Amino acid sequence: MSYIGRGIDQIDNISTLDNLSFNGSDATFNLTQNSVAFVPVSADALQIQIDGVIQSGNYTVSGSTVTFDFTPSGSSVCNGIKHFGVGLLTTVSDGAVTEAKIGSGAVTSSKIASGVILSRSNANPLIINGSMDISQRYGTTATTITEGYSLDRWEFVEDTDGSATVGQTATVPTGKGFAKSLDVQVTGTDSSISASQDVRIVQKFEGQDLQVLKYGTSDAEKVTLSFHVKSSTTGTYSATLRHTNTSGTAYVNSLTFSISSANTWEQKVLVFNGNTAQDIRNTNTEGLRLEIYLAVGSNFTSGGGANANSWTTGNTNRASASNVNLMTSTDNDFFLTGVQMEVGEYTSSTIPPFQHESYGDNFLRCQRYCQQFNHDATGGNETQVGIGWAYNSSSIYGFKDLVIPMRTQPTMSSLSGTNYYRTHNNNTAQTFNQIGFNASSTKSFWIFNAGTFSGLATNQIRTVEIVNANGYVRADAEL
Repeated sequence: MSYIGRGIDQIDNISTLDNLSFNGSDATFNLTQNSVAFVPVSADALQIQIDGVIQSGNYTVSGSTVTFDFTPSGSSVCNGIKHFGVGLLTTVSDGAVTEAKIGSGAVTSSKIASGVILSRSNANPLIINGSMDISQRYGTTATTITEGYSLDRWEFVEDTDGSATVGQTATVPTGKGFAKSLDVQVTGTDSSISASQDVRIVQKFEGQDLQVLKYGTSDAEKVTLSFHVKSSTTGTYSATLRHTNTSGTAYVNSLTFSISSANTWEQKVLVFNGNTAQDIRNTNTEGLRLEIYLAVGSNFTSGGGANANSWTTGNTNRASASNVNLMTSTDNDFFLTGVQMEVGEYTSSTIPPFQHESYGDNFLRCQRYCQQFNHDATGGNETQVGIGWAYNSSSIYGFKDLVIPMRTQPTMSSLSGTNYYRTHNNNTAQTFNQIGFNASSTKSFWIFNAGTFSGLATNQIRTVEIVNANGYVRADAEL
């Protein structure tokens, strides 16, 4: 291709060489320019055209000679030889290709090394609610929990002689895109944790969601755990993975992390080795759990295996013997957010950015495990939780579809309170104190009034509603 106003041979550093003459028997030829030997900078700097075809990758250069991988026939014609000198066609220096020099769509997945994360736009994070945005059970209310779920998917265990509250707070690290964190506040102290006691934050995973880790094979993947943490108490903490194999045996691998500065957000990155010897059971039951220890007794530390990055059975290696005891003062607290678990080995500089989901997507994933129906003051003075009929003059039966199918048949519960609930028909309402449950499946549940009415018209269609801000109906299918 020539350029407007000048021939290609007139551009700096491009030279035209003498054409070659073929005799049908030779494959090596001398390169000359104006009958003088010419030494190219490399074979790649030459453009040789034979019989109208530009040759590529089928010749080598040594000094001023060129040798073809084939023998041109005696009738072949060399249509021209161009030499692109240093400065136009040269070997690119390491690190010299900038983002601006890469064309849109020029880099395809087949050209990227195995293991590199190309796009996670259609892949769900392994951790659910790692941003701590969803809190169906308690909202932002700090609640005393000994063993149970606080924010969605996050179980809290406080098994000491002290006490602590767990809540959702707006205290977050700056500039990371997070709006909420999980907040543990010590409300009752225990300065001497007994052997069987501990305090931990837990997320459990279905085994069928973790087969990507390839445990039990020679290709078992490493896992990189990252999170943002802030605490009033500096020192050593433990993060543990515990997985269960097909036969039901649990294996643990515990690593430590340090909080260096009190009341300062810090990001921690831990890499866990894969378990090549033991699989993860492939069911909708617990296959793996993440545990972060805030206090721990010697029953969980006496094995000495914490921080060895190896998998062992039993409970004795679930945490470090040097683990902090957060329960020593009611001034102590612990904040956690931005929890992510990536397949593969990363450092703090190479780990992919936290995968922020939309609130709706995050909420739906949580609802596989918990669905709570609350009074919604923004929608009026009641929230409907079922459509039913008067079974007889004193009782109502009804049903409600769940938002999405749950992991397993849920356990149903509701909060009792004076006139928390109401049944309604034809502008006539009657209140009652608690909703009972007759049956449930992964897709729906049956309800009835716990208590009796009088004077209902049998088979009359009626709604069942929550009319008090404290009332709720909860379906729980947690691991």
